[in-house]
Amino acid sequence: MTSREAIRATVERLIDTVETWEGVTVGDHRFGGTEFRVGPREIGHVHEWGMLDIAYFRPLRDTLVEAGETGIHHLLTESGWTTYYIESPDDFAHAEWLLRLSYLYHVAAVKKTPAGAEELAAVDVDVEIAEMDLPEPILAAFERRATA
Repeated sequence: MTSREAIRATVERLIDTVETWEGVTVGDHRFGGTEFRVGPREIGHVHEWGMLDIAYFRPLRDTLVEAGETGIHHLLTESGWTTYYIESPDDFAHAEWLLRLSYLYHVAAVKKTPAGAEELAAVDVDVEIAEMDLPEPILAAFERRATA
């Protein structure tokens, strides 16, 4: 398998994984690739060549970038968006981790609405965040916004 094929297979594996998450819808992204949404919110999108763009709120994005977990978005440098490049199958776990963090942030926000609370009742954000064992700066940035 060539490197390009391996990246494409890793992207497909990521799509297959994320589409199983409670409340996630998957579709075509307006700039190409595959988009992931929770309710009205886009949590991120991935292109078949391995570019993964993920939506956070700005303070969490800044903390993740400072920690070296991801990079500033390739175009939207002043936003909460990040860009992470899947360069090999070894990047799958980290890409999934980054998307799951965004997912949990957006689930926490959507659950504050009556429809979201009902649709996403099975997702226990607090338990999942605790299980992620986040470094303190990332946990503090997540909690600061999620509880606001």
